[in-house]
Amino acid sequence: MGNDIDLRHRGAIVTGGAQGFGKAIAQRFVRSGARVAVWDRDIALAQQTASALGPDAIAVACDVADPGAVQEAVSATVKVLGKIEILVNNAGIAGATATTWDTDVEEWHKVMRVNLDGPFICSRAVVPLMIAQNYGRIVNIASIAGKEGNPNAAHYSASKAGVIALTKSLGKELAGYNIAVNAVTPAAAKTAIFEQITQAHIDYMLSKIPRNRFVKVEEVAALVAWLVSEENSFTTGAVFDISGGRATY
Repeated sequence: MGNDIDLRHRGAIVTGGAQGFGKAIAQRFVRSGARVAVWDRDIALAQQTASALGPDAIAVACDVADPGAVQEAVSATVKVLGKIEILVNNAGIAGATATTWDTDVEEWHKVMRVNLDGPFICSRAVVPLMIAQNYGRIVNIASIAGKEGNPNAAHYSASKAGVIALTKSLGKELAGYNIAVNAVTPAAAKTAIFEQITQAHIDYMLSKIPRNRFVKVEEVAALVAWLVSEENSFTTGAVFDISGGRATY
């Protein structure tokens, strides 16, 4: 593949890195020369992924919604990688498909805790390290649902809209440092998250994509790899669309 992205000697964290977008991103990072910490609640799957990635990857057990667990994961990562220069907030859940008025309050909170609290808690833990070294790249995996609001997925859509706003706020706060904070808004991909949603909802999402297919995890990984590179030195607080033409802005 031409036009390789140079991530040599960079220390990276990918949350929810055991499968889906996260796994593809971790693979791309390792291929680009980075050393990657695969953070996941499913430590067995994370170890399997890290092992397949080779000596430049480690698995770290972490629930991103738990501030204590995140601090422990940061310490464990720094101990092995030496530094953290890249953070990809990818861990996310779809939640149960239902109308807003039929959505259980605890289900709402569960989705918010992982999808929105998680990126906040992880960024809060890692940013001081990035400020101290005057270098960092953060990418938050949002969703086209955060721009458009998918019916029967208000919790998911609202959480991803929150991720977009968090990205913009944090990007402005860190603009005086050599730290870039950006978000990507993919259309749906065929990942394990599909197991959490109905076929009708999957069909609805596909019908909205002008390219008439779901995004490939490798396509998202390619965009993220550039966003976390040193070359991305000016853009921050921005939202990069990868929705196959679905987005109207």
